[in-house]
Amino acid sequence: MAMQDKLFIVGLGGTTRAGSTSEKALAAALEAASQAGCETRLLGAGALPLEPYDPTRPERSIAATELVAALRRADGVLIASPAYHGGISGLVKNAIDFTEDMRDDALPYFEGRAVGCIVCADGAQAMGSTLASLRAIVHSLRGWPTPYAATLNSREKPFGVDGQAADPVAIEACRRVGTQVVEFARMARSLRST
Repeated sequence: MAMQDKLFIVGLGGTTRAGSTSEKALAAALEAASQAGCETRLLGAGALPLEPYDPTRPERSIAATELVAALRRADGVLIASPAYHGGISGLVKNAIDFTEDMRDDALPYFEGRAVGCIVCADGAQAMGSTLASLRAIVHSLRGWPTPYAATLNSREKPFGVDGQAADPVAIEACRRVGTQVVEFARMARSLRST
C-alpha cells in the first residue's frame, strides 16, 4: 500500500503536561490505528495551539496552522480530554475551535470523518458528562462519533506508575476506540470512491 493510500488518523488532546494520562490514552489508540496500517499523528501537549482561537484574527501560530492542516488531511480523528469540572479541558476545546478555519472546505469541520472520544478523569463522577459534551461537540462539527468510547479513571493509574503494572482493560479500551475509527474511516473512504 503506497503512503498516499494509507488512511491518516490524527489524535489530538492531552493536557499541558506531556505524558498525561489522556496523552498516553491517545497514544494507545493511535498505536492500534498504526498497527492497522494507518499513518498517524499525535498532537499532544507540545503541539496544540496555546493562543485562544479568535475568529476575527486570520493570523495563526505554527501550532494552529499545523493542527488545521493535519485535520484537513485526516480520514479519522481521535480526541482525548481530561475531565475538568464535568467538561472537556479548555486546551482541547480551544484546539477543536480551530476547526472553524475548515468551514469552507469541501469536507468542512469533521464531516465524513470518524471521531473516537476518550475521557480521563480523576475519579468517576465527571466521566459521563464530559464524554456526553465531547460527543455533542463532535456531532455539532458533523463528525461521526464511534459507538465505543473510552473513559479512564486517572486516579487508578491506568498506565501504571512506580513499577505498578498498566491496566490491560484500560489500554484495550483505548485501542478499541482507535480500531473503530479506522474501521469507520475505511468505510467512509470506500463510499466516497464509489
